[in-house]
This record gives sequence, structure tokens and C-alpha cells, in this order.
Amino acid sequence: MPKAHLHTHLESTSRHATIRELGGEPPLQDRPFTGFREFADQRATVRALLRDRRHFRRIAEEFCQDEAAQGVRYAEVTFTAAAHGERLGDPDMPLEAVLEGLAVGAERHGIHTRVILDHSRRRSVDRLWRSFELATRYPQVIAVGLAGDESYPAAPFAEVLRAAREAGLHLVHHAGETAGPAGVREALTVGHAERIGHGIRVLEDPALVAELRGRRVPLEACPSSDVLLGLVPSLAEHPLPRLVEAGLTVTVNTDGETSLAAEYQRARETFGCGDAELASPARASVEGSFAPAWWKAQVSAEIEQWLSG
Repeated sequence: MPKAHLHTHLESTSRHATIRELGGEPPLQDRPFTGFREFADQRATVRALLRDRRHFRRIAEEFCQDEAAQGVRYAEVTFTAAAHGERLGDPDMPLEAVLEGLAVGAERHGIHTRVILDHSRRRSVDRLWRSFELATRYPQVIAVGLAGDESYPAAPFAEVLRAAREAGLHLVHHAGETAGPAGVREALTVGHAERIGHGIRVLEDPALVAELRGRRVPLEACPSSDVLLGLVPSLAEHPLPRLVEAGLTVTVNTDGETSLAAEYQRARETFGCGDAELASPARASVEGSFAPAWWKAQVSAEIEQWLSG
């Protein structure tokens, strides 16, 4: 089924074989994490393996190949460029290398990609300014957003986020994942969010649900990731069906923790979704993307062809 992928972190999509070749051990998790910090620390060990331009180019090109093989026609991949630049003492190289790899991968595998630069809420406002500056210099970067531990508020970053909006960048924040609806409201107000990463806690606030539904703000649901982080006890107990029943615009994504084809297959098996039900989040992923209108029309037509085929 043709679809878009809106919420996946590039570093987390690294192939296990690539991780081994770079001298690391793949993160094989056979139980839910004890908390967000354990999850973040494990992913940090993978990010630390990326040390030069070749590494960043490689994971970007491999990302394109793997996504295209699953029917993904367009992906907005999240990348923590400023953190890598700071770690390696070269502010531009990580992003430039990723963009080079994405360009090669797009041409070879027939997939369109764009980049979202994320910023950990735990990190400094100055680093977010650096992400903003990078985003304004590379047209392939279409958005910036806050991620990480939601116990850190968005308010300190208000000035940067306002500047990003005024510069024409899109804004997409993780919220309603490890914390409640108040964080989603802050993402919408202080953060000017156009989509909400995760958002599984919004059902706790009926007024917020009504607002999101009325404004058609897409949620980037990542069911398997939520289970891995211990945010829901099992896939069967994930609120995905209730989010859809509430009339919200819901997309299905991976967070980089699985393949998108596998996530759709789990939705089919766990929630009894037929083709029509699976096409709904696929349509939402296309419409909720920041892709050009002509591309949206083309892939939407392909989804309808898939349904009738």
C-alpha cells in the first residue's frame, strides 16, 4: 500500500548489520524499557557510532532503500543534526552528509524525502537556535520540533519557535507521549504545532480532543514504540482505535523502532483492520505531510488504486 512516513528518527533506523560494522551492538530489547531515560541512553549508544561523513551518508541511503521496499513513497525523517555537529566539532557536516545520502537514495529507489530537525527539551535554547540556523540554510529541511523528556516545558524555546514559524518552517513536536494533555496544549500554543508526535494521552481531555478534531491536527501514532517504552501495557491495549473513533486525524508511524509495513500488519492483526481501515491512516499520512500538493494528489490516487485492485 502506498503511504507516507511522518515520524521516524534516522539514527534509530540504522540497520543492525551497519551498526555491527561500525563497531556497535544492535539494540535488541526483549522487554519494555523501565523509563524514557533508559530508552534515550540506549539510543545514544547508536548515535555515538556515527563519526564521519561516510557513516551519515550510509544510514541515509539505506533508509531510503528500506522505506521504498515497504511502499513508502514519501518520508519526513527526523534527525538531531545540531547535537551531532556539536559532538563532532563540525556543525554542518552531519546534516550535509545525511542530505547527500538521502538524495542518492531517493534517485536510486524512487522515494521522496524531507528532513525534520529535532531538539531535546533537556538541551539548551542556544542549541535550538543552531538547529534553526541550519534549517534556514538547507531547503530540504522543512520543519523543526521539540522531542525528548516532556517534564521539560516548551516555554523556554518560545522565541526560537516563533522565529522558525516566521521563517516559513513547519513545527512538529513530541507531546502527549510521556506526559498528559497539558503538554499537547503547550505544543499547540507556545510551539505552534501543526502535527503532534505521539499524542496518545489526548483522550484524557475531551475539550482538547474536540479542538484537535476541529482543527484537523494530525497525530503521529507509533504503537509499537509506545509499548516498547512501557507507555501502554500491550499493543492490544494501545489507544489507536479509540483515537480513530474519536474522529481524530491519526497517522501510523514507527518512531524508528520497527518497519512501517510491520506496523500496519500489526494493526491488521491486533485490531482487526481490513483494507479500508488501513487505508485511512495511509490517506491521513499523505494529507498530513508537508509534501507538495501535486505529490499528495498522486499518492492519494495510488492508495485508491490499491484499494480497488
